[in-house]
Amino acid sequence: MGLEFMKITGYLDENFTNPVPGEPYKVMINPNSIKWNRKIQYNEQQPIDSSKPSQKYKNTPSDELSFEIVIDCTGVVFSKRIDMAKEIKAIEDIVYTYNGKIHRPNYVKIQWGANLSFSSVLKTFNTTYTLFRPDGSPLRAKVALSFGEYVSPKKKSKEEKKESPDVTHLVEVVEGENLPQLCTKVWNSPYYYIQVAKYNNLNKFRNLKGGQELLFPPLIKPVES
Repeated sequence: MGLEFMKITGYLDENFTNPVPGEPYKVMINPNSIKWNRKIQYNEQQPIDSSKPSQKYKNTPSDELSFEIVIDCTGVVFSKRIDMAKEIKAIEDIVYTYNGKIHRPNYVKIQWGANLSFSSVLKTFNTTYTLFRPDGSPLRAKVALSFGEYVSPKKKSKEEKKESPDVTHLVEVVEGENLPQLCTKVWNSPYYYIQVAKYNNLNKFRNLKGGQELLFPPLIKPVES
């Protein structure tokens, strides 16, 4: 099996279904390392009569992916890829340049083999030139890139499975599920199914269709039987 190179593809839509015209950018030399950064943010509040602040959950920022690629235009790596300006422009057009069709830079997907597929937007783009011709034109560059994970608002609302009763949830039905089961999944109680049925104008709450999307509204008060 031949060597597979990292591929960087631009997309026109936040669902990553409509790639920009042209070929994706394939790196010349795969990165030596990749940094995948995840973190959780807290509000530090110090309770009365306590010597230490409490860590109250605030949010979970999107994941960040960063790596460095080498662009080598000496002809040693690829005999036909020897134009540094062309290489830099090719990657800039995909990840950095403002796209007038969507009024923003492109959405970007990073792919490398079967183990890495990262849907994102560019955060930083830093270029360091390290080798030059006698006339001063660059022959080799290191490009440090960092990307923030991007999830469309609709997809994010599906993936967030909060159990708080004071927020609205968008839930996709799996074939065979009914409302009491879904209420238990969302709120850890089956007794809210009447409210959900009324909110979604459902006549039958037990015979739901797989793939059907339902809104689970904020709860006013529990309904128990």
